[in-house]
Amino acid sequence: MWHRRLALVTFVCLTMVAFAQQPQMQQQKLAGEAIPNLGVIKSQIKHYYNCDGTNGCYEADLEEQAAKAIDFLKQRTSTRKPGEKLAMVLDIDETSLSNYAYYSLTDFGYESVRFDMWALSADAPPIAPTLALFNRARELGVHVFFITGRSDMQRFATEQNLLRAGYKGWEHLYLRTASDLKKTASQYKPEVREKIVRQGYKIVLNVGDQESDLAGDPQAEMSLKLPNPFYYIP
Repeated sequence: MWHRRLALVTFVCLTMVAFAQQPQMQQQKLAGEAIPNLGVIKSQIKHYYNCDGTNGCYEADLEEQAAKAIDFLKQRTSTRKPGEKLAMVLDIDETSLSNYAYYSLTDFGYESVRFDMWALSADAPPIAPTLALFNRARELGVHVFFITGRSDMQRFATEQNLLRAGYKGWEHLYLRTASDLKKTASQYKPEVREKIVRQGYKIVLNVGDQESDLAGDPQAEMSLKLPNPFYYIP
């Protein structure tokens, strides 16, 4: 019996030594794994929107940008020249109206037919800091123009949605006509701003949630980008 125990202990010790001498296993990763995981990003976006994570607060960031815009308009209108027609340009989706309710149902995916139904429902709520900016601009005598990538076929629903959300007294709403449908936002929106300038307006402020909302000439005296981690439009 004593010999059997000694053999067992010897076997265990030799096994442990052999295992310790083996090279440690290493994880092998591919270059593409450096790309952030989509599921993790979606989770971070939800926490950002709900302001309950560690990556900032969507509403607070919106309010900060809107406050900058209001301060600028106060300063700019105080130095307005006689007869000068000052204008502010606003994008609509994720700038003036929120589509988060739609994107939360589609797991941040875009389906054109389903989004069109959402747009036609005219139920998108206002982005509160932008609505406050809109109302302040109107009080300061600044003309407000909306430029959106939505189709002109959605004009009635878009107008109704803006009114329901509290936007009242804008100068004009520009939507894509048939000739604009193949243009990128960074091509289409500057062309519309040029139309506004040709009507004698000076665009002092341009607000959007995409870089393409602000790209191209003519430029506003101040361009302001709102946060939008939900989607990208070139």
